[in-house]
Amino acid sequence: MKRAVALLIAAALAGQMLSYGQRPAPAATLRVGVWTLWHDHAVTISPSAGSPAMFRTCQTCASAPLLKAIEIRAGRGGVSVIEVHEAKGVREAAEVFLGGAFTLTAHGETLTLHDPLRVTARGGELVLAATLPVEAYVERVVASESGPADSPESLKALAIVVRSFALHRKHGHGDYDLCDSTHCQLIHWANAPARRQAAHAATLATAGGETLWFHGRRAAAWFNQNCGGRTAGPDEVWPEATGKSGAMPWLVSQTDPYCTAGGAREWSASLTLDELTRALASEGLVRPGWQTLTIERRGQSGRAVMLRVGAAEIRAEEFRLAVGRALGWGRILSNWYEVSRQDSAQGPVFVFHGRGSGHGVGLCQAGAAAMAAQGRDATQILAQYFPGGVAADETTGQTWQTLRGDGFALETLTTSDAAFLPLMSRALGDAESRSGLRPNGPITVRAFATTEAFRQGTLAPGWVAAFTEGDWIGTQPLTTLAARRLLEPVLRHEFLHALVEAQAGAHAPLWLREGLVEAWVDGSGGRSAKPEFKLDGIDAALAHADSEAESERAHRAAAWYAQRLLDRYGRTQVLEWLRNGVPTSFTTTSD
Repeated sequence: MKRAVALLIAAALAGQMLSYGQRPAPAATLRVGVWTLWHDHAVTISPSAGSPAMFRTCQTCASAPLLKAIEIRAGRGGVSVIEVHEAKGVREAAEVFLGGAFTLTAHGETLTLHDPLRVTARGGELVLAATLPVEAYVERVVASESGPADSPESLKALAIVVRSFALHRKHGHGDYDLCDSTHCQLIHWANAPARRQAAHAATLATAGGETLWFHGRRAAAWFNQNCGGRTAGPDEVWPEATGKSGAMPWLVSQTDPYCTAGGAREWSASLTLDELTRALASEGLVRPGWQTLTIERRGQSGRAVMLRVGAAEIRAEEFRLAVGRALGWGRILSNWYEVSRQDSAQGPVFVFHGRGSGHGVGLCQAGAAAMAAQGRDATQILAQYFPGGVAADETTGQTWQTLRGDGFALETLTTSDAAFLPLMSRALGDAESRSGLRPNGPITVRAFATTEAFRQGTLAPGWVAAFTEGDWIGTQPLTTLAARRLLEPVLRHEFLHALVEAQAGAHAPLWLREGLVEAWVDGSGGRSAKPEFKLDGIDAALAHADSEAESERAHRAAAWYAQRLLDRYGRTQVLEWLRNGVPTSFTTTSD
């Protein structure tokens, strides 16, 4: 869970940003197509329980609360909005906008979104486009595209590649920036919690816009599931990929010993002439009547680049995609194969023997996972798959540097931040003294170069100075905080958060975790008048404060209850409850 610190920063800081020449600011949000492979003609949208939802039917229209379910159907020139279970007629509109929290239902699937959604129609089909913060998009893709073999370092490398793919190239869509299918990057909108948690940690660790750069310019990046032992160059799959920019020297075909460390992935498939004829005809690639299929040309990696189907010549990637769409994506797994024709009683059959999975360009997920298992970090993984490429800040092209302190590591784009290391050591020592706790390992502090970069990287509200999750702390610029004489108290506060979270068990309530920090920052605040908040309402206010004032009240209330525990039972007992949960006897009688 993300938590905003109680120590607030002056509103004047909100607009402060550093200037870095004429480089464009990175996108803060991305428009992402939702359910793009389903081609839905109708969708039902209903409010989510306990959360407000709003909708409007044009850009300038006033928003109205969504109190009951509506059905949106595709029409010729727009959409029809129908109130479900009501006889109020049909409203026609060119588009519908939704905000807040709402639930979509179509094609037997249900999805709850908390992101703005625009619904239009094109060619008699609905077009759904959600607007996601860049970091939220990266997290969803990493959760969807990663696998059980991944570990933190391979996930961090994947997050950087996913972010680079999203920001460094156009993807050919008119109604949104990226789709949610493998044409762009796959999104399973309902991820398993474990995958989301690991993806969230990797995204946060690279937050602030870490993307791939090559010799001072932004670099295009791709990833694939399993390269089979050798990566492919982008021109083997997409001849137009290099465009006017010419070659991509960071994306060359090369052997990958890590991918095959546990054995090469091999596969085979048998497809009848009738199956292939239907698949190719449905994509308009080859007319029925052909009888032969051979590999016309291979690329440097050994993958098929051009095929001859009867008298027609088609690209191997077009063939693979046509088969996948018509017959399932588990048939032709890659373009690295041999093919032969065999005659049977049921007619001609084409037998494929291949290796690898996916297009083979860029980062190989199997190889990256193997590298991480051998102790390689994300930087080394990127160097393997993008020779000469480095992870750098999306706005400036500067690389993040790590400065070591006693018990912490400072990640920064500014070498002058080294001057703050003694102050940071003092703040950590003070936090340890007040709490009696010690870190389990180095605490990471990432100092963002601008206030806006901090907001976009952490998705924290604008009134906070810093943000802590687990043993990771993100801060607004250190020089900005120091100029306002906030740096040491902010860092002390955040180090206390990290120390508490290192001890907190799964059943520790948020009010206790936040309250202990507040009590140790200023014990007198915990001994003030009894708060207006009841104990059972504090967690919700802490997690979803609508304003700076509400956040302050919730933190003061948490401090009051935590201090009450400390005074009555002592620190040793309270820390035991932090690890194992507060007894019901206290939570039911404390009010």
